[in-house]
Amino acid sequence: MNKISIEILKKLVNTISPSGDEKLVRNLIRKAIRNHVNKIETDNLGNLICRKKGKGPVIVLAAHMDEIGLMVSKVDQDGYLKIIAIGGVDSIALVGQKVQIMDEKNKVICHGVITFEEAHDGRSLDRKDIPPTSELYVDVGLTKEGCERKGIEVGCYIVPLHHLEFLGDKNVISGKALDDRIGCYILIELARRLKRAKADVYFIFTVQEEIGLYGAKTSIYNLKPDWGIAIDVVAARDGAIGSTRMLGNGPIITVKDAEMIADRHLNIILEKIAKKLKINLQKDVSSSGTTDATNIMLSKGGTPSTAIGVAVRNIHSTIGIADMRDVSGVIKILSEFLKDPPKKHVF
Repeated sequence: MNKISIEILKKLVNTISPSGDEKLVRNLIRKAIRNHVNKIETDNLGNLICRKKGKGPVIVLAAHMDEIGLMVSKVDQDGYLKIIAIGGVDSIALVGQKVQIMDEKNKVICHGVITFEEAHDGRSLDRKDIPPTSELYVDVGLTKEGCERKGIEVGCYIVPLHHLEFLGDKNVISGKALDDRIGCYILIELARRLKRAKADVYFIFTVQEEIGLYGAKTSIYNLKPDWGIAIDVVAARDGAIGSTRMLGNGPIITVKDAEMIADRHLNIILEKIAKKLKINLQKDVSSSGTTDATNIMLSKGGTPSTAIGVAVRNIHSTIGIADMRDVSGVIKILSEFLKDPPKKHVF
């Protein structure tokens, strides 16, 4: 990865864009990809649809722009902010975290710290259970009147305050929103590397995946893809014996998740490419979680679809960990796939 592409990844990860308010990261992606595609449009829900015209099969590659976060549900009499989760956020990962509060213009108007009553009073060691999100609140160091002056009100988004960093190994990164800014980064890199398309390729950056895969449903409504691939991340299982979700052990291809059985023919093609490139490809069979591929698969008359991505530790917490070698592997496999894509599926 060169310095320019790493800077793009840093900007993607550090940008604040929770589900339902993806404007900032959408603007960033549009700027990064515009010189590498023929057409860019934004649909009524906010999905960014980027087309690289070519003769051949219609291929949709999708990654979601949104990230998990929180929202202010109440400003109480003492100025503390009650919160609800936007997407799947485990309360155990929230306590003690520094966060940033946004106004309706996407401006950070205040910082705060997530806490709960016993931690606030120094009695947290007495508690025997993990407080649910409903018992947590954000202390912004203001009175209720001070919150009003700052513009903090019900409906304001709250996002963790973390930035992309390299850890002890120069290939290992940490940061918020790796789910799924890693996928967005991969799509930008694929568009940059694809000089001449032998297919009609749509790079689609979707909204509101974390709360219901909604963007994937509307983004391809007017398309009729021959193939669909979601580029996303999955929870690492490094600690489990015989796991197939190992950090640094290669990209992960979905065979089955909670909502989808991937197209076997498409998976076989990607597996052969990985073997040719000598890239280890981990197969994932799971009964939990799903991706945009589920809604792509169900579009109109149906689209043969799969999902490929990388393992992330601490997924759906305030900060994740991933290996850039896995990311590079996905880019190489999909770059090769786009060089000579398969024709329309024949059963």
